[in-house]
Amino acid sequence: MAKITVLGSGGFGLALAVMLDKYGNDVTVWSAFRQELDDIIRDGENKAKLPGVKVSSSIKLSDDISCISGSEMVIFGIPTGAVRKVAKLASPYVTAEMAVVNTGKGLEDGTFKRMSEVINEEIPQSETVVLSGPSHAEEVAIGMPTTVVAASADSEKASYVQSIMSNETFRVYLNDDVVGCELGGALKNVIALCAGIIDGLGCGDNTKAALMTRGISEIASLGTALGAKTETFAGLTGIGDLIVTCTSMHSRNRRAGILIGQGVSPEEAVKQVGTVEGYTCTKVAYELSRKAGVNMPITEQCYSVLFSGDSVKEAIKRLMGRPKKHETERTALVK
Repeated sequence: MAKITVLGSGGFGLALAVMLDKYGNDVTVWSAFRQELDDIIRDGENKAKLPGVKVSSSIKLSDDISCISGSEMVIFGIPTGAVRKVAKLASPYVTAEMAVVNTGKGLEDGTFKRMSEVINEEIPQSETVVLSGPSHAEEVAIGMPTTVVAASADSEKASYVQSIMSNETFRVYLNDDVVGCELGGALKNVIALCAGIIDGLGCGDNTKAALMTRGISEIASLGTALGAKTETFAGLTGIGDLIVTCTSMHSRNRRAGILIGQGVSPEEAVKQVGTVEGYTCTKVAYELSRKAGVNMPITEQCYSVLFSGDSVKEAIKRLMGRPKKHETERTALVK
């Protein structure tokens, strides 16, 4: 049994808390939103973000960040846009012995930093462990078999996370490619938005298969240019996470994309769905690809739809009309 603090009372943070509590750990959930915690206490669940999943009274709920003190593991289960702010708040209570785990999948706007880099800057005393892979909160919380990856520059911390979090329904693999694991998890959100857009537009299976296949290709192109291993993108944090996010209605990215494909403005689609990590990530990924000199045609066209007001049909036309090339040809550098 481990003493664990989960930062965030939304979908994924709460799902991990429920799972970890079920397997005998001492779990506390922290949130900056007192009303959300009070609602969970009143209803016995988070009706808005994880409906139908009962939160045991043995899980402690707190809006005092000092509840981290004495924990053996601290899990960030919050949207990426809030990670730096919460890491700053948490840092005074984190010791070098604690395992700090991040589950957010995104890139920081303006800095292009991965979430582990953001947390390491604010909490330098403990190397962050990245937990990533195909893992919808709705399924983790009810015990559907799920496999993920723990990746960190600190192999002992990663192994500790694997030992504590693995159980009969949640299997954790180890990987030493932190860059690849994080980029796969972040960039697939862009492709998942596009998957939703083509679903909303009424395109077929051929289109989605093409999108996903060429999508993982350009994700890997940027990833390897930034130091990731090619093989990582064929694993759970690459093609695995891409499949689940592009095909499931649990995916907020896909749901927002469906609305956009049906003619709803990108801003309104995000407002209706809630947290849509792929929206900001599209902007950051596009800017990062330009900086790195890597051509990412799908990401570029997604950016044009979300931020330049271009039509979806025109974006698809541009993709289909690109110069002919060999399938295995390396993605060309931006000229």
